[in-house]
Amino acid sequence: MTRTPPPLLADAAVDAQLAATLPRWRRDGGAIERTFRTGGWKATMLAAGAVAHLAEAAWHHPTMLLSWDRLTIRLDTHESGGITARDLALAAEIERVVAWRPPPPLEGTPDDPRSAHILGEISDAG
Repeated sequence: MTRTPPPLLADAAVDAQLAATLPRWRRDGGAIERTFRTGGWKATMLAAGAVAHLAEAAWHHPTMLLSWDRLTIRLDTHESGGITARDLALAAEIERVVAWRPPPPLEGTPDDPRSAHILGEISDAG
């Protein structure tokens, strides 16, 4: 079965979507990316595993860069050669899952840096 690759989105459309719904993501050439700052290696691996699960379920495969306290996710649709609606949809799901914090009655991680998972933002230069 031959599939038609999804159409590329114009840079302006990508930028508008990022600004409106994914402000922590940025366009970098023919891909979108986001870096999560984590509480350390364990948290980085947990976040990477969550992203891997979402990507495999979506049959979409990001580039991930893992370091001790950071996870960078880069999305593009390889068969189309750039950014498509698939990338934005997966980014939204990654954002929802990885940045999720539990509401009561769940307690969440303690307010202690040793227990922290996702800490905050990384600047474009970070």
